[in-house]
Amino acid sequence: MTTASVGGSLPVYRWRLAPEGLATRRQLRAMELRPGGQDVAAELQRPRRRRGPLVAYLYRLDLAKPVRPMTPGRWAALARANRARRICPECRRDAGYVIATSLGMCVPCADSN
Repeated sequence: MTTASVGGSLPVYRWRLAPEGLATRRQLRAMELRPGGQDVAAELQRPRRRRGPLVAYLYRLDLAKPVRPMTPGRWAALARANRARRICPECRRDAGYVIATSLGMCVPCADSN
């Protein structure tokens, strides 16, 4: 059986068995599209052995809209956000890499603690 109903509202498809005309967010992005405010059309489930299935939401291609272009302001905001992720809160230096949230500081500061 390829499709089932979840709570009576969304169709559920098994991995690799979704019909044409539906795509995940990543697939939409690869086509330079976005959901554009539409509701989820279906659910895709990939079964796993000792845990619950992986779930991805599917959107209709005919309702998808083009991706909004990046403006100079958006590029600048993205650069500032990425730069902030590289600054160590302990020593206030640029670590040269994105600081792991599990450490919360650069590696030299984490090693000295």
